[in-house]
Amino acid sequence: MTCIRILLADDHAVLRAGLRALLDAEPDLEVVAEAGDGLECIEKVLKLSPDVVLLDINMPRCNGLVTLQRIQEEAPDSRVLVLTMHDDVEYLRSVLASGGSGFILKQAASDELLSAIRTVHQGGVYLHPEHARLLAGEAPDQRTSAAPAPLDEKQARFQSLSDRESEVFKLVVLGYRNAEIAAMVFLSVKTVETYKARLMRKLEVRSRAALVRYALELGILT
Repeated sequence: MTCIRILLADDHAVLRAGLRALLDAEPDLEVVAEAGDGLECIEKVLKLSPDVVLLDINMPRCNGLVTLQRIQEEAPDSRVLVLTMHDDVEYLRSVLASGGSGFILKQAASDELLSAIRTVHQGGVYLHPEHARLLAGEAPDQRTSAAPAPLDEKQARFQSLSDRESEVFKLVVLGYRNAEIAAMVFLSVKTVETYKARLMRKLEVRSRAALVRYALELGILT
């Protein structure tokens, strides 16, 4: 079995110790390093190339969002799952806009954390259902009606996408990078970039985070 190599980045040593014990007990997970601040995290990511970085937002020396952006720029193959105590949709938007692959609360159950790590490692985006509803602008106690939604402007824009553009759209919001999408759909990276730029123009969005919100609002990403 190939292990998922994980780097833990949090300024609380006791929390890191507990997380390490939890993760190392799983046969498919391995903690390869720990970091107590943002700069140390970046250095170890560049040195070790972990599969998944479990990253706290509130970090000394270099805050978590800046650390996340640096990792995306300098080590794009490492997926970043943000672990935080802040249950705030604005934090979630910031994480997605910075290139994060997921967002999970520190008070989450152990099984949820393990599932989140495996999800982002496989190329997915992990969002708790409550966060997904908040991101889509739905009230926490609101329930989706069984009746079909009316064809609003966003649905009309999405339906204007070609089959290939729709395919690329779904892979982008699931967290796959251009090179990975190219390999999956048998196209060049440049062609995938062209499709991505074209569909973003049609949907009138400017970032991956906005694409994720678009997918959530239309019920495409669950």
